[in-house]
Amino acid sequence: MTRRLPIIPTLIVAAAVLTMIGLGIWQLQRADEKEALLARYEAAQGLPPIAFPMIPTGEDLPLFRQAEGHCLRVISRRTGAGENSNGETGFTHIADCGSGAEGPGMAVETGWSKDPNAGAGWTGGVVRGVIAPDKHARMRLVSSTGLGGLEASKPPSPDSIPNNHISYAIQWFLFAFIAALIYALALRNRWRQGEQP
Repeated sequence: MTRRLPIIPTLIVAAAVLTMIGLGIWQLQRADEKEALLARYEAAQGLPPIAFPMIPTGEDLPLFRQAEGHCLRVISRRTGAGENSNGETGFTHIADCGSGAEGPGMAVETGWSKDPNAGAGWTGGVVRGVIAPDKHARMRLVSSTGLGGLEASKPPSPDSIPNNHISYAIQWFLFAFIAALIYALALRNRWRQGEQP
């Protein structure tokens, strides 16, 4: 008895398996890119301080580099979950500042506290610290000392950025293998049932 592959289901499974393999390869490429980015961030920690704010071009942000900026006036305040230098959890306090009559302005992480309403006493000034990622302003200057009566926040570090792409790649390759195996078992079962009298 001739064993024929069902064309449409086989094409569908083959396309799915190839897609999953492609996603795994893409994740491996992303892992290489992430490792290069993390190496750049590690190197930035040893570079001389720069002036903040600046207008970054594209995605090339000067993260984890020492910087100094001048907050002329606090325009708004916000809080987020964070840690102090001892690893205690609480709230980080961020001031969005004006840095001139025109220009980009700057975000400053003024410090940490257990109280989400603390830190309102800081009205601006010169800030020295490390540049960190920021969801709202793309980057912010994390003060190396607590401002306005706050404790210093935990210093930003490239170690906080995960590089999970290898594990994602392994997952996609496993999904592809499992899909192919299940389909092969289903075909074998179908052929066996067809051979029975």
